[in-house]
Amino acid sequence: CTLDSEVALRVGGDFFFDPQPGDSPVNLVLIAGGVGINPLFSILLHIADLHGYQEGKGNRHKLGTAKLYYSAKNTSELLFKKNILGLMKAFPGKITCCFHVTQQHSQICKELQPHITGK
Repeated sequence: CTLDSEVALRVGGDFFFDPQPGDSPVNLVLIAGGVGINPLFSILLHIADLHGYQEGKGNRHKLGTAKLYYSAKNTSELLFKKNILGLMKAFPGKITCCFHVTQQHSQICKELQPHITGK
């Protein structure tokens, strides 16, 4: 977002992302902490499915980008981290993630290092 950008926020409750063919593309920013990743991971999988379908079949969905910000105490508590890294690799520039750890005391593995902020 840039200064004066319009954004919509949704916190808690029942929510989903279900773009329809012909909808204008939107860029998503997903923010999760701890186990709050569960519904957002489902949204990421849906986005990946739509991107894969779009590339393979030429469907009418117009998709923007999805950026996930995901925080936990340490890397062992980052659920689905390998799956998320796989989505980023499969759809570079379309699905991205920044992990944030708040209480990491051990070395962070090389695979995660480029995507980790925090201690």
